[in-house]
Amino acid sequence: MTNASISTEHLDRFAAIVGDKYALRGEADLAPHLIENRGLYHGSSPLLLKPGSVAEVSAIMKLATETGTAIVPQTGNTGLVGGQTPREGKSDIILSLERMNRIRDVDPVANVLVVDGGAILAEVQKAAEEHGRLFPLSLGSEGSCRIGGNLSTNAGGTAVLAYGNMRQLCLGLEVVLPTGEIWDGLRRLKKDNTGYDLRDLFIGAEGTLGIITGAVLKLFPQPLGHQVAFAGLNSVEDALALFNLASSLCGASLTGFELMPRFGVEITARNIDGVRDPLEAAYPWYVLIDISTSDSAETAERMMNALLEQGFEAGLVLDAAIASSVAQQKALWHMRESMSEAQKPEGGSIKHDVSVPVSRIPHFMAEAEEAVMAAMPGARICAFGHMGDGNIHYNISQPLGADKDAFIARWHEMNHIVHGLVLAHNGSISAEHGIGQLKRDELATIRPAIEIELMRRIKRTFDPANIMNPGKVVRLDP
Repeated sequence: MTNASISTEHLDRFAAIVGDKYALRGEADLAPHLIENRGLYHGSSPLLLKPGSVAEVSAIMKLATETGTAIVPQTGNTGLVGGQTPREGKSDIILSLERMNRIRDVDPVANVLVVDGGAILAEVQKAAEEHGRLFPLSLGSEGSCRIGGNLSTNAGGTAVLAYGNMRQLCLGLEVVLPTGEIWDGLRRLKKDNTGYDLRDLFIGAEGTLGIITGAVLKLFPQPLGHQVAFAGLNSVEDALALFNLASSLCGASLTGFELMPRFGVEITARNIDGVRDPLEAAYPWYVLIDISTSDSAETAERMMNALLEQGFEAGLVLDAAIASSVAQQKALWHMRESMSEAQKPEGGSIKHDVSVPVSRIPHFMAEAEEAVMAAMPGARICAFGHMGDGNIHYNISQPLGADKDAFIARWHEMNHIVHGLVLAHNGSISAEHGIGQLKRDELATIRPAIEIELMRRIKRTFDPANIMNPGKVVRLDP
């Protein structure tokens, strides 16, 4: 158990590790770090530390163990489930990795890149590109999110279909444990069967087992051909049929297949500068198709044309626009990536980051719409996401004219409805955002008791004092 308060003497000892310049106690300095992106959680903290080295992170954790002080790791603070937010009414110290942002090494021959845990995702992408390589993780927050957080939440993004989640994009880690011990697992091997895979314990652990201070990431050749198209469809069933067709025609070259509803396209065009609907008529559903090829631009163009031609002939595609330039490709992806942000001006939005088997997506969408509309007439559903891997962001915007606070107060009620249907289809209530605080208690009720107990055993083994981001993922304290 960690104390609800911490002495000035102890705060001074923590500050001395990084120096006063990087030990912030002022209200204005702390404020941005105490609240998560959606405003669902607002914590408290007496101190924000910004270490500049692994040695300083180690010293902080050693002192935390000695004093029984809770430490909350934070990178870009872009998480959506409160996993990076300190607890309210406690004296959790925030440890920010923003100074530890180096690109340590790029090896284009071995197709690996070694980075600090605080490296910004967009900078990692840029470093890979400068060496003729691709780091494929792509997120709407890539200009501010950082690699340590991406790994801690096992981030997915828009390229999972072809490249996998962060777990599949990482070869090795460097981690500072709650005791201050440093595990150097920065291995660059694709094959390494020497015992338990410790790396996979820390990926997706949301900072509850240790602090990821470094990582070895996989790189890939830059594609020589790239085509992006935006197509209008009648139904989710047609979208699934088109996805199956695309998978058959394109194979591994199909790098993105995103599903979007008419409501989502409308509000994004209305609320996000520079976004417009590229099709003249309105359609109930849309898909964004991304094809990347390793041999030539002609191959990507031929694949896209064949896919759309067969889609038209089968009555699946009603209209389509193919991007004719890199700028147009980016504009189409900008529409998709801005869809979450576009919901904010529409009032309250209740979010669900879920996944179901791809073949069950049409059934889930139909059942969820019926259940949501029965519980909340007038609700506006914005269900969109990565159809190729079954990850749907099932978001519900408040009815027009509704009171926002009253709407948000029904968050858990609507979660219960949507998540119940997800589980009925053998899906997951957290596809890529993690568990954090938001889904911790729900997780404990839906997973087998032995599974939760095994998680707790792992947590107790690595963090017996419960000082490493306590209260997230699994609960140890009462």
